[in-house]
Amino acid sequence: MIPGGGQPNMQQLLQQAQKMQQDLARAQEELAQTEVEGQAGGGLVKATVTGSGELRALKIDPKAVDPEDTETLADLVIAAVHAANENAQALQQQKLGPLAQGLGGGSGIPGLPF
Repeated sequence: MIPGGGQPNMQQLLQQAQKMQQDLARAQEELAQTEVEGQAGGGLVKATVTGSGELRALKIDPKAVDPEDTETLADLVIAAVHAANENAQALQQQKLGPLAQGLGGGSGIPGLPF
């Protein structure tokens, strides 16, 4: 028996779920358009990725280029991309975290990935 003497309004629940899905889609689109940066070697290598993790730019200071030591340059590139992706993940948490909580995080509602 439900207090208040009624069944939950399924139409209202469906509308709320649809609004949350729209909010989530909007946040994901915003992430895809937002760029974040990571750097390594004191700024010798900078990587720019979108909030969804797509690599958009890579800047390498000429001082980082040593033809005799390409391994260090490769390590700097990997570190810069890794740092940029960490920043993208932090942005994802900031943007999507509240929406996932609003969806009940593990709510068991079919079709929702949380």
